[in-house]
Amino acid sequence: MIDLYTWKTPNGRKASIMLEEVGLPYELHPIDISKNEQLTPEFLAVNPNNKIPAIVDRDGPGGQSVTVFESGAILIYLAEKTGKLLPADPAGRYAALQWLMWQMGGFGPMLGQANHFRKFAPEQVPYGIKRFTDESARLYGVLEKRLGASEYVASPDFTIADVAIYPWARTAEWQGVDLAAHPNIGRWLDTVGARPAVQKGMTVP
Repeated sequence: MIDLYTWKTPNGRKASIMLEEVGLPYELHPIDISKNEQLTPEFLAVNPNNKIPAIVDRDGPGGQSVTVFESGAILIYLAEKTGKLLPADPAGRYAALQWLMWQMGGFGPMLGQANHFRKFAPEQVPYGIKRFTDESARLYGVLEKRLGASEYVASPDFTIADVAIYPWARTAEWQGVDLAAHPNIGRWLDTVGARPAVQKGMTVP
């Protein structure tokens, strides 16, 4: 059994989508970050970095309980545990991992900053708005080009790279990006969004 500590954010959705995709049973523990529940001693014992998501696998390697935090690490852990959504061949594996790292290091953080400055900052900061809106647009351009050459992000098959990118790419309008100008992303969003496990994972919690 997996204990899933998460909330309804793009990063949180990665873990719930992945658990639904690989078919592992899990117990949900909602962590309401709007109420600072990520700062409680109980959650900090799971993730000292006070960020969701995190998992505890009660049946980890060697039958021992193991805790994993950071959404990308969770995706890799669950893929390796189940043998799903991460190709076994080295070329396919590293293709998936590089696009996962692209999301972790760029697409997610830059879109998150754009969201902050465009929607949530207590004051308008033109430099911040322009910087992160422009970088978000550039990253969407990278994704659009890639999806013009491949059905899914890392390969012809659905992988953890798609799991990681999908919840973020759904918010394009928040970053001022018009998906009508990105037909390949639109096609991919429709394809991924039609997967039953993705639909279920997007509702958790």
